[in-house]
Amino acid sequence: MMQPLLRSQLKTVTFAFIAFFIAVVLLMYPEQAFRSSIRGLSIWWDVVFPALLPFFITAEMMMGFGVVHFMGILLEPLMRPLFRVPGAGGFVMAVGLISGNPMGAKLTSRLREQGLISREEGERLVSFTSTAGPLFIFGAVAVGFFESTSVGIILALAHYLGAIAVGFLMRFHEPKAPPSKPPGKKAGFILLRALRAMHRARLQDGRTLGQLIGQAVTSAVQTLLLIGGFIMMFSVLTQLVNYVGVTTLFIKGIAWILEFFSFPSSFAEAIMAGVFEITLGSQLASATSPAIPLVLKLTIVSLVIGFNGLSIHAQVASMISRTDIRYAPYFIARILHAAISSILTILLFPLLQKHLHHLPTAVSVFQPVQTPLWTGLEWTSMSILFLSGIFILRERIRQGSAS
Repeated sequence: MMQPLLRSQLKTVTFAFIAFFIAVVLLMYPEQAFRSSIRGLSIWWDVVFPALLPFFITAEMMMGFGVVHFMGILLEPLMRPLFRVPGAGGFVMAVGLISGNPMGAKLTSRLREQGLISREEGERLVSFTSTAGPLFIFGAVAVGFFESTSVGIILALAHYLGAIAVGFLMRFHEPKAPPSKPPGKKAGFILLRALRAMHRARLQDGRTLGQLIGQAVTSAVQTLLLIGGFIMMFSVLTQLVNYVGVTTLFIKGIAWILEFFSFPSSFAEAIMAGVFEITLGSQLASATSPAIPLVLKLTIVSLVIGFNGLSIHAQVASMISRTDIRYAPYFIARILHAAISSILTILLFPLLQKHLHHLPTAVSVFQPVQTPLWTGLEWTSMSILFLSGIFILRERIRQGSAS
């Protein structure tokens, strides 16, 4: 068995060689590096920054206002039995599903830093909350690459059902690890108990509204700058690695595996690109020969989106590095998600294809969607805000009477 010192020395040499190789390639092909860096910057500035900044700021403010504690009480009966994570994980899952990567990892790290989850619970939580956002699936992939909203519905269902399946499977991760302390079982209506917990958390936070907004904006911009650096770096690496032909052997291996599973070998290049960056991998998969059945293209796209790409892996690893949450469970979960979502795509395609042909070929993801579900969510949000106002007003009156 390899000695720890020797293993550490080999790791140092390997990392140093990789860094040296990248530096040499950058010096040899500066024009290609510059162009791919500009491409990554364009993706970050035009899509990622405006799409994620409001979510990052809002999520930080919601945590300061105690919304995590509110959802922790409310979702405890669901999240702990199903996924073996506290109810506060429901907040991470909801925001992660809406905003996409790497929001799930960022919020999981924040919960771990605040001591609301254990290390093992954080590893379970980040494994199924690091998903692609609907803006990417519907806007970039479905409408941008396939010019079909029907495709977006199939991909989204496969992706999010796959995430839930991964979350259920990851509940068996570290089965003997002690869980975090559940909230005490108190008498009373669960919604009122959740509102009290939210109010106490806001008071314990102690920051004024101005301080909270300022710190939320600062934290959001810093995180997005980090994400932008990763996107640009991996855009350069993807282009240069393909340009110098390093991936040729890997593409041949992927092609052999695809042929074994009766898939066209022409998908090999798309999968290889998707290993690094999901946008490029999805685009190449959609642009393969028109003779290839659509279901096969969607299966490969689901595989690429489920794996997330090494660019997002690096972002997640960077965010959880501030805690004791380990990266390996997340990596294993990405492989599971890629496999499950691909299988679900094959199963869902014949069931949904005949029911979705009447949908428009394109839809603006920036327009508000008026559906019964959306209307119900609006009324639910308004009701919660109204009840919260009544509860806070009652507490103020009670405090005034006591003084």
